[in-house]
Amino acid sequence: MAAERLNINREISTRELRVIGTEGENLGVLTLAQALAAAERAGLDLIEISPRAVPPVARIADYGKFEYERSKKEKAVKAKAKVSETKEVQIKVGTGDNDMLLKAKKAAEWLDEGHRVRAELFLKGRYKGMSEEFLKERLVRFLERIPYAYRLAEPITRSPKGFAGVIERDPKAVRKAEETKTNP
Repeated sequence: MAAERLNINREISTRELRVIGTEGENLGVLTLAQALAAAERAGLDLIEISPRAVPPVARIADYGKFEYERSKKEKAVKAKAKVSETKEVQIKVGTGDNDMLLKAKKAAEWLDEGHRVRAELFLKGRYKGMSEEFLKERLVRFLERIPYAYRLAEPITRSPKGFAGVIERDPKAVRKAEETKTNP
């Protein structure tokens, strides 16, 4: 599970290391021989944790325990990572007000979950010949019905099926709304 294997004990090739002790204390910059001797006195391993630093950083710790803790942290980060996808909501020129409200509420739920929403005005037949301003305004009216703080991620443009725009949650506006709820 670990991302990369770290050098330990005799695998370390640098001459000087900044060494961190068993309790997290800074032991200073030591030669490799001094650092290995300190790790041996403690009965633990010398682990090179930051090889690209100047000088490289090493820690005196039990390698098995160190790897176990590192893999636990990586799993926790991976579990917290939220996968965001683009959901799609489609309306037509003749979509009624109630249907638009229902679709707007669903789009708000998706935004609340952290997803992006692609709102598309689907055109077929003679609707394709209508005024672009009218059609864009119809899609904008739908977007205004969404009861959630959002921002346009991609502006409304012509798409193969009609007109489409992508929206995503606006963290600043969400934060402001939460602050006003807690401090009326």
